Amino acid sequence: MSSRKVRIAVIGSGKMATIHAGNISRSPGACLAAVAGGSGAAALATAYGSTSMDVHEAFERPDIDAVVIASPNRFHAEHIVQAVAGGKAVLVEKPVDLDLERVDGCIAAVGDSIDRVVVAFNRRFDPSFAAVRRRVLAGEIGDVEQLLIISRDPAPPPLEYVPGSGGLFRDMMIHDLDMARFLVAGEFASVQASIQQTNPELTALGDASGAVVTLAAANGALVTILNSRSNASGYDQRLEAAGPLGTLAVTNATGTLVRGSCRDGTNAGDSFVPHYGDRYEAAYREEIEHLVSVARGGEKPIASLHDGRAALALALAAAESAAAGTRVPTPADHRFLTLPAPHSDARY
Repeated sequence: MSSRKVRIAVIGSGKMATIHAGNISRSPGACLAAVAGGSGAAALATAYGSTSMDVHEAFERPDIDAVVIASPNRFHAEHIVQAVAGGKAVLVEKPVDLDLERVDGCIAAVGDSIDRVVVAFNRRFDPSFAAVRRRVLAGEIGDVEQLLIISRDPAPPPLEYVPGSGGLFRDMMIHDLDMARFLVAGEFASVQASIQQTNPELTALGDASGAVVTLAAANGALVTILNSRSNASGYDQRLEAAGPLGTLAVTNATGTLVRGSCRDGTNAGDSFVPHYGDRYEAAYREEIEHLVSVARGGEKPIASLHDGRAALALALAAAESAAAGTRVPTPADHRFLTLPAPHSDARY
């Protein structure tokens, strides 16, 4: 396989499927073999000169090397198992599932092929966040003692999407919870969460408009995560890590780096990029290149099924805390939240 392009099928035809299909078609090491599933599969396949087919056919075809699973959340675990059984490498959108037991069943079914499955925690692949990780591992600021993660969307998701999404913690904040694991050494011992209910439509659907979560690590480190479903300034993605030797920060991406000053104001810049597809464009490209390498046996997953399970466990603990109105401990079997040693990260 190393001498030819990796043939990848996309499962699904929504927004993320469209992003992945485009990146596969532009990858020097891959080609879009098929699009399967969803009412828009045929149109998406045609747009990139590919073909559409049944989902099960995509998993069984011997001439398809890998799949990107961008189907609705409720199908992820089932599709992972089917894809691995068909001999495919996998990139799966988060979450692996909304239920921890189903994730455990998926991990058990995948078995020794677990290193063939990558979870699409796209921020791990973002050049800026990856650089923070690399510099933390190098000891530049010492062990992270405080971590602030801000993630605010420009607008709420479509209301028809919300019921099957798993809610803010499992759908949105799961990225930030994974980033906390990515950057902080040691186990997270407890979680404190509070939610906001400022959007009546989201409230009626059982979801939150925003949330604040604090994670306490066994080594004394604290992580604060701020989420909002609506932000007038645009797609707000920031991070600051502080340690005994200094700080590392990631600021928002804007259209240009130009700053303007005049009598009406100073240091005015462009607005934030408006969409996650724009902010994480490079990360989504890198996800596909990583899948190509995993399919060829050149790398192990940067984000594994165990990482997907751990982030989901924290999301569930946050939801429990918000419902109870108190800090809750993370169950003992969820505490394998250790920043890996530098040699375990091939790309960092």
